[in-house]
Amino acid sequence: MTQRMNGGDAIVQSLLLHGVDTVFGLPGVQTYHLFDAMQRAGDRLRLICPRHEQTTAYMAFGYAKSTGRPGVYSVVPGPGVLNAGAALCSAYGASTPLLCLTGQVPSEFIGSGKMHLHELPDQLATLRSLTKWAARIEHPAEASALVAEAFRQMLSGRPRPVALEMPWNVFGMQAPVDLAAPDALTAPAIDETQVEAAAALLREARHPMILVGGGALDAGDTVLELARELQAPIVSFRGGKGVVSDDEPLMLNCAAGYRLWDETDLVIGIGSRMELAWFRWPPGRAPRKTVLIDVDPTQATRLRPDVLILGDAAAGSGALAQAVRRSAVPRPSREASLQALKRDTLERTRKVQPHMDHLAAIRDVLPRDGFFVEEICQAGFASYYGFPVYQPRTFVTCGPQGTLGFGFPTALGVKAAHPGRAVVSITGDGGFQFGLQDLATAATYGLDVAVVLFNNGAYGNVWRDQTRLFGGRLIASELRNPDFVKLAESYGVAGTRVSSPAGLRSALERGLGSGAPALIEVMVDKTAEVSPWEFLMPAPYQV
Repeated sequence: MTQRMNGGDAIVQSLLLHGVDTVFGLPGVQTYHLFDAMQRAGDRLRLICPRHEQTTAYMAFGYAKSTGRPGVYSVVPGPGVLNAGAALCSAYGASTPLLCLTGQVPSEFIGSGKMHLHELPDQLATLRSLTKWAARIEHPAEASALVAEAFRQMLSGRPRPVALEMPWNVFGMQAPVDLAAPDALTAPAIDETQVEAAAALLREARHPMILVGGGALDAGDTVLELARELQAPIVSFRGGKGVVSDDEPLMLNCAAGYRLWDETDLVIGIGSRMELAWFRWPPGRAPRKTVLIDVDPTQATRLRPDVLILGDAAAGSGALAQAVRRSAVPRPSREASLQALKRDTLERTRKVQPHMDHLAAIRDVLPRDGFFVEEICQAGFASYYGFPVYQPRTFVTCGPQGTLGFGFPTALGVKAAHPGRAVVSITGDGGFQFGLQDLATAATYGLDVAVVLFNNGAYGNVWRDQTRLFGGRLIASELRNPDFVKLAESYGVAGTRVSSPAGLRSALERGLGSGAPALIEVMVDKTAEVSPWEFLMPAPYQV
């Protein structure tokens, strides 16, 4: 049905057709008509406006990571796009569906080089360098079809961020518009010949290992089915935490998995870049084959597996489990030995203090279905092996970009998506100050995130490396910090300062039960911290 509307309305009505219920954004002169259209959508669309453009995109990132649905944000062109660019990088690296909606200079000035307000030399090219796909909407009549294409690109195959820009004048332009329905998306059909080829390799393997990544977050049942058929350990790093509950005997963290690496003679990567195998762990002694189950065919070029099963992680691992069941001799249970390995590894990693005790305190208080948002800090690194996870998507990570400061604003987006579930954001004193102004956003919108701020007075990794590798010559690694408790209180957020894991546990119990945002500052002596890196980057690859 054709309706007459302006460009802003055409975008908003198309978003609603695609099931979007929340947009994070900050209005500016180029996008006034878009935000007016969102406001007029009423209860059908929630608009959350934080205090920094980077937070709009991080909140959308947190929304998407924790739900599996697209996160949508809007910023002004030029500086707004650039301010939000780090979150696009994070979403690209972490295979997360994110839609950036932005403006452009008026149509007649595009490419003129006259430097109209917020003009970039080639904004569309900039966006294309950060996303899977980007396009310009030149007229309201194009808007709905291009929104539909944006969703198709974002969600088909490997999910990744996309972007749409619209010139300033087109947002307010009236025209007849045909609203385009969402495309039906299907995953590639599983090739049974590849499944049989993988099963043949597995028949010869004595010690297979399964590595899971973020692409397997919806495939936990079939991954576990395959692991049980093979009696193979399942190992995750960051993105794959929660694919299978850490309660399961066959599920290992990366520190425990490494101890089996030398004997592993076949690796099955499921929805994973297999960073542990090609970057973090040494090559090992055993001759090793690789089977990859992935929806992205280009992974075969990057990872060079012996067999690629192209398709959805759940369908691929389920098909392989059935093939193994048909053709392989049942294997003796390894559950008891792997449980013993897990217990022993936990004892070995306990020396990473005070982080392991702090993480244990958080895990004790956070409900099993609560969300834990990591950060680029010492406790965050330790959480990759030191924080058990029981459900998919409840461990929220920025993935390989390692984006300092992403955690707190991302946690706000997680909470916006899950108002009835607990959310804990851990952060360091350095990274938190990239986005601390959005304490105001937490207070304004009642986003009751519990922020656990570890204050060691430094960029911890940089300080340690400068101390260890450069004779103690410190450059910009020690921090002059505000009084974080008073700062939080000035924004209307309750603040508490503690200095022990027991104090953290008590403060977190109060904070998560308050129904309001809370900041818990944990004082840490950087000179007494034990580095988490021994279990993340074993020799000879330690930096």
